[in-house]
Amino acid sequence: MAQESSPEVAGHPTGEAGVARRPSKWQTRGHIPWALWLGVAIVYPAASLFFRLRYRHGDRLPARGPVLVVANHVSVLDPLACARLIWDHGRVPHFLIKDALFKGLFGTLLLKAGQIPVVRGTSDAARSVEQARLDLAAGNVVVIYPEGSVTRDPDWWPMQSRTGVARLALTTDAPVVPVAQWGPHRVHDYHAKKLHLRPRRPADYLVGEPVDLESLRAEVRAGRALTPDLLRDTTDLIMGRVRDQLAELRDEPAPAGFAPRPGTALPGAAA
Repeated sequence: MAQESSPEVAGHPTGEAGVARRPSKWQTRGHIPWALWLGVAIVYPAASLFFRLRYRHGDRLPARGPVLVVANHVSVLDPLACARLIWDHGRVPHFLIKDALFKGLFGTLLLKAGQIPVVRGTSDAARSVEQARLDLAAGNVVVIYPEGSVTRDPDWWPMQSRTGVARLALTTDAPVVPVAQWGPHRVHDYHAKKLHLRPRRPADYLVGEPVDLESLRAEVRAGRALTPDLLRDTTDLIMGRVRDQLAELRDEPAPAGFAPRPGTALPGAAA
């Protein structure tokens, strides 16, 4: 197991005067299965080699209890860096990952490490959402990329997202934490199909305050139907927060809307 390092942190680090000190990471991570330890042994040093990780407001990730982390998608390597963000703040990430990767020994390891397969375009798609809901009910951190694949926007802004994130957000009590990421595409450029192996490329993460969904959740509990319009509006609300945080990371104005989705599924898709 690699020794933990301290990525660069902007904002107010945990433990400063007036900021509650977080409990020990080893307490908040809970039981870690052997398959996850194997994943940590691979992912941790790989992320340290590829990225110079820089976190802003990582202390906004709740130290305990269920959390739905919602992030934008700029590279097939996003999960490496995002896993470090979650792990470095004392939690264990469970990613929604396309089902094609759950094959053979690798697929077995993913399942035993608590990762969640996503099946799209079939009647089994709802099963993935239900599994993620059960994972949240167990008090875990679930990470979802609602765009469903690396953004096709030429300027790397988020594209229109799938609405499964809204279904999860409105039918659980988990805090919905928006996370903007910027930088993994400098290592693997999906648009140019190029891998740039210069080590320690900057990868920036900005963790936002949880999205306030209490009034919508109350309406759903009272019987409001999860209509396509409600799911779309809620998805855009959550991803709008991610987009605005990305603009802050990039120090650029964000576009008003979202880039259109590609007409067909392309390689590199992730949950």
